[in-house]
Amino acid sequence: MAEEFAAQKATASAWFRRLRDDIVAAFEALEDSHAGAAPAGRFAVTETSRHSDDGSDAGGGLMSVMRGGRVFEKVGVNISTVYGQLGDAAQRAMAARGVPGMADDPRFWASGISLVAHMQNPHAPAVHMNTRMFWTPHAWWFGGGSDLNPCIEYAEDTAHFHATQKAHLDPHGEDHYPKLKAWADEYFYIPHRNRARGVGGIFMDDYCTGDWQADFTLTQDIGRAFLPAYVPLVEKRRDMPWNDADKDTQLIHRGLYAEYNLVYDRGTKFGLTTGHDANAVLMSLPPLAKWV
Repeated sequence: MAEEFAAQKATASAWFRRLRDDIVAAFEALEDSHAGAAPAGRFAVTETSRHSDDGSDAGGGLMSVMRGGRVFEKVGVNISTVYGQLGDAAQRAMAARGVPGMADDPRFWASGISLVAHMQNPHAPAVHMNTRMFWTPHAWWFGGGSDLNPCIEYAEDTAHFHATQKAHLDPHGEDHYPKLKAWADEYFYIPHRNRARGVGGIFMDDYCTGDWQADFTLTQDIGRAFLPAYVPLVEKRRDMPWNDADKDTQLIHRGLYAEYNLVYDRGTKFGLTTGHDANAVLMSLPPLAKWV
């Protein structure tokens, strides 16, 4: 069983790396194909690492961030594979989610990809995507999804984003898309603002049917849906004219995004609690935002 889990972990970690490489290449291609006096944006890549309390290796990853591009004002595509022992607070959080035995054996392993894009043109939507696998000696599961966060909404963009995700989920059972859409609507809601963060998408967490391969394949298709769901929207909106009022709308919406990530997002809380590189964890924050 230990060898089987080791192979599954390696397979999942390698997949997240391939998905990262595909997205980075696609986003740099968007920069290259967009006319502008400024140089086409490129990702700066930094290795990240974490260590256990005793100083031993506890994993790490790659932080890839592009700033000040022609199309992307700031976009990060991070991958990580981390492991070790969960602290008391994280153990309690896992126990509250129904994971058994954490107090007796608090080891964990987690790998995933996390992406957030903030755009130059206010008409081009911001977006978030992540997929991940989590393992403890007592349980394993997958999670993640993607959601669209336009500051200026276009119904046809929302329809395309959701239709593409549905098309990738339907082969796994036509009940998946409505279930994961409802999950996203609930998860990406901001209670103190009484509104959703964006126009939704798909999301799942603690997902484990007991069939690792089937669950992993579903997770892969969630990742595969991202580029065809999102890139056409950027291509459609990146050349649209915009004014100061549009930019103001964008900055205010970014404030909403920052509030959600700092107050509610599980991934942000987990990354900071387990001692991962703070710059990588907070990569999702926009370069500029506004509160009124």
